[in-house]
Amino acid sequence: MADITRFGFISHLRANPTTHVRHLRNGRIAHDGAGQAFWFRALNSSLSEIPVDDREQPLLFHGRTQDFQDVAVQATVTYRVIDPALASSRLDFGIDPDTGLWRSTPLEQLGGLLTELAQQTALDLLARMTLTEALSEGMSALRATVGTGLREDQRLTELGIGVEDVRVVAVRAERDVEKALQTPTRELMQQAADKATYERRALAVERERSIAENELQNQIELARREEQLVNQRGQNERTRATEAAAAGQIETQAAAARQRALAEAEADAKRVIGEAEAAAEKALLDAYAELDQGTILAMAIKQGALPEIGTLNLTPDLITPLLTKLAESR
Repeated sequence: MADITRFGFISHLRANPTTHVRHLRNGRIAHDGAGQAFWFRALNSSLSEIPVDDREQPLLFHGRTQDFQDVAVQATVTYRVIDPALASSRLDFGIDPDTGLWRSTPLEQLGGLLTELAQQTALDLLARMTLTEALSEGMSALRATVGTGLREDQRLTELGIGVEDVRVVAVRAERDVEKALQTPTRELMQQAADKATYERRALAVERERSIAENELQNQIELARREEQLVNQRGQNERTRATEAAAAGQIETQAAAARQRALAEAEADAKRVIGEAEAAAEKALLDAYAELDQGTILAMAIKQGALPEIGTLNLTPDLITPLLTKLAESR
């Protein structure tokens, strides 16, 4: 909106850089351009303010497809005035010289025209498409078709309006229909999810079975190794006992051999000694045999063979035989 300041019978206008101002004084152009600033008299001036910046017109309308299904289209059209002089001659962009406000609603008229033209082009395209095609390919097709249609429309060209861009935000079916269309895909996704769940469970069961088998194999292997260990220990004990028995037997045999050899040596020595003693005794006895009894008795006394006599009791029984023998000897 232009800034207008009034000073008595004269006023001053200052426009923004994005607005084109046309000043007609007595039907002739006095000022024409964007960002104008000038003095004017309200009595003989006609002012028009045309925005030349990019404007966006939101669109929301319903259409029917080839298979008689209702769809809602949400889009946005970006446009701007490329010929302000032509636009001001076809649409009322006149502003009040006192307030600077538009006397009418030119942008609403322009927005309605753009909406009707875009809607007509979109409806023609939707009528040749099925619901599935409209939902899957409708956005790109509508964007291209509506953009081409608006740029080539004669009415917009004659108004000096240029379409910069067309964006189709959404093409939606009715809620029930869209839910029904989503059901097969949801079922497929649910089946895929169930399959993944079953596969995950099967994999988990397989892994648990594998773990259990591994544990069982480990237990079997441990039991087998424990059996081998017990057998080896028993064999080692048997070998140790056998070796100990063999060593003991050898030691016993050696001790017995030593004892036997010692006994034989002792026996031989005793036998030799005995034989020598026997030979000596025999020789002695042979020598004694040639002596008489009195000599032998005297020798026995001389050699101390008789016990020590402390007290000698002579009885008649003892003396009588001696005296008898003495008498006989004489």
